[in-house]
Amino acid sequence: MRRELFETEHDLFRDSVAEFLKREVVPFHQQWEADGIVPRAVWGKAGEMGLLGLGVPEEFGGSGSTDYRFNTVLAEEICRVGASGLGFGLQNDVNAPYLVELTTDEQKRRWLPGFSSGELITAIAMTEPGAGSDLQGITTTAVRDGADYVLNGQKTFITNGINADLVIVVAVTAPDAGAHGLSLIAVERGMPGFGRGRNLDKIGLKAQDTAELFFTDVRVPATNLIGRENQGFVHLMNNLPQERLSIAVSATAAAEQTLAATIAYCTQRTAFGHPISTFQNTRFVLAELATEVDLARVYVDRAITLHNRGELTVEDAAKAKWWTSELCNKVMDRCLQLHGGYGYMMEYPVAKAWQDVRVYSIFGGTTEIMKEIVGRSLGL
Repeated sequence: MRRELFETEHDLFRDSVAEFLKREVVPFHQQWEADGIVPRAVWGKAGEMGLLGLGVPEEFGGSGSTDYRFNTVLAEEICRVGASGLGFGLQNDVNAPYLVELTTDEQKRRWLPGFSSGELITAIAMTEPGAGSDLQGITTTAVRDGADYVLNGQKTFITNGINADLVIVVAVTAPDAGAHGLSLIAVERGMPGFGRGRNLDKIGLKAQDTAELFFTDVRVPATNLIGRENQGFVHLMNNLPQERLSIAVSATAAAEQTLAATIAYCTQRTAFGHPISTFQNTRFVLAELATEVDLARVYVDRAITLHNRGELTVEDAAKAKWWTSELCNKVMDRCLQLHGGYGYMMEYPVAKAWQDVRVYSIFGGTTEIMKEIVGRSLGL
């Protein structure tokens, strides 16, 4: 089905993104997967191209536009080439709203120029060894001591965890207040007591640095509080719809790309003297997947439109996230099956895609949590 989401300016931006990825990313990504990390220099080059700082005011080096369609274009092109190591989506889609909407003028001047240029790489630290989607289970604490907070705790599964220069840490500042006692504290590289564990060995997303973080009596200036004290849960809830929409965008784009590659493969691969695309089972599987991906695309594009208008609800974002992530995993599994034994070989893109997207139904809130959100919205 023909899309009606984009305008000429988005098409031109897509051309720029595609050219950047072709020149600066695709030739090197396999090595980055072996290394387990993307070089910091790539972030600087992305900043020069205007691929970072989407949604950041121009005075701080950003795009000056809050049009989420630009974020969508960037995510789709990254998925198209399988550059799953790039943490640009976390920077633009997840962390930018906190640093643009909740910061003081002084914090903006201090952080946003580097954020937009790629000199300042960011992460957000919510998940702990004993607390995943349940934010009320967080045990990391930030105790006020004079002009500082003293931070203690541990975080895990943190994207950009090795490269990050600034980490937005979710910590307990009012222990007896439950979810209403959380705050967002910006921890900067080099602060005494801030340590990083190993670069975690994952099933997929091999080039993306994902780390454990440790905080031992880290003294963080109170001026690094993001937003209001004890309002961290509210801040997180306000920004989670965009994070989940971001995952839905990537899941749908990844499904589209792998489906198109599989259709091409099935027209070339022969069995019993005929292209496997001529077999009824192949046609039916591909017809089913094509239909479901098209339907997902329509819903996600509509969600993007609503988000640009400030009308995307928590529930609708949760629907988009769980449905597209589960569909993406289904598409990868069926497409790998159609590749036969070759699908199990890493030199075929479907194998890498199958590994990379498995996490989509886990991070940003698991499918089960998304269904719980939707269920509660029904009064259940």
